Amino acid sequence: MFLGYNTNGFAHHRLEDAVEILAELGYGGVALTLDVHHLDPFAPDLPLQAASLARQLARHNMRCVIETGARFLLDARRKHQPTLVSPTPEERAGRLDFLKRCVDIAADLNADCVSFWSGTAVDNAPPGVQMVRLVDRLERLAEYAVERNVRLAFEPEPGMFIDTMPRYAELHAALNHPAFGLTLDVGHLVCTGELPVSGHLAAWRDALWNVHIEDMAAGVHDHLMFGEGEVDFGDVFGGLRAAGYAGGVYVELSRHSYDAVRTARKARAFLDRYASV
Repeated sequence: MFLGYNTNGFAHHRLEDAVEILAELGYGGVALTLDVHHLDPFAPDLPLQAASLARQLARHNMRCVIETGARFLLDARRKHQPTLVSPTPEERAGRLDFLKRCVDIAADLNADCVSFWSGTAVDNAPPGVQMVRLVDRLERLAEYAVERNVRLAFEPEPGMFIDTMPRYAELHAALNHPAFGLTLDVGHLVCTGELPVSGHLAAWRDALWNVHIEDMAAGVHDHLMFGEGEVDFGDVFGGLRAAGYAGGVYVELSRHSYDAVRTARKARAFLDRYASV
């Protein structure tokens, strides 16, 4: 495994500058949150931007994953909307088109996976209806990903339709597609009380394609600096080693962008105590 960093924690930096800084700090990978100023998938010069980034990553021997959690990229007035469980087919098609663009970028960058979530329901549709909406679009996305030789890593997210590991297991069984795996955020498991983290790492080792890391407290979905929450990092990294995980462990501290460089440096120093054992 190797340590990486999510560019949503460098929201006030140019993408090329963020990558240079992370390389200087010794991170081995970048979780690239596509956003309005970080490789905007709707930019007219996207191919040129992607090619430049690919060369930069190769120069530093850095791997990457594509993250899709930009807050206002698709709707300037509604955070994280539309989603794959939105009420109208047009809204769900809009999110699917975005995710397909992400798959294309992942293929161009030789990314390890595209990471995404279900989104939050905004209507009163029964859970069964929402699951049908989600699986329908995921089937189309998975087939597209296969064509582009890209893996999909789905993240259970507190507060969203698919919010826990049991709900993820239900979705995984309903979709049953070889391109569909897991993004596991260790802080989310602390937030939802699904412990120990190592148990989930063992149970999903064959589908574990992406890992997010931060500190977090039980019952509160707030990404905290390391040492400020309740995550058992010895359990986490012991579980990752036992599972034979060889991918990136990506720091996700988006609310720390105001102090991005110092935060990334402190995060690396903290995690090296566990990742290097």
